Amino acid sequence: MLWHHQEAVHCQPPPATEASLTLDELELLSLFLEPAARIISNSDSMDERKRRRMISNRDSARRSRLRKKKKQEELTKELSRLTEENRELQNRLNQTMSWCYMVRRENERLRSECIALATGLSDLYRISSNIGNGVQ
Repeated sequence: MLWHHQEAVHCQPPPATEASLTLDELELLSLFLEPAARIISNSDSMDERKRRRMISNRDSARRSRLRKKKKQEELTKELSRLTEENRELQNRLNQTMSWCYMVRRENERLRSECIALATGLSDLYRISSNIGNGVQ
């Protein structure tokens, strides 16, 4: 803006000389003086609007910073919670895998024992069958 707010300029018509101004001359003179007064009052209202806008912007920025801080705190809490949950799940997975390994080893041992028992049983049937047939 070209006009900076300084002290208000008070424009007064020049003092009346011997010849007083006519009504038409006074109207003409007021036309020249009114824009200056309007510019000054517009400048005041623009300064007031700038000041209100600046205050509004500061408040908006402060609220934005508070929202950002709150969001950051929420994300930090969630990170802690998820990290703990991940640790617990990792422990459960390790325990389950350990249990699974032990079950597989036991299963292999039982299969081997089953094969050995089946072989022994088959031998017993064969012997029993041979004894029943009179063959030794």
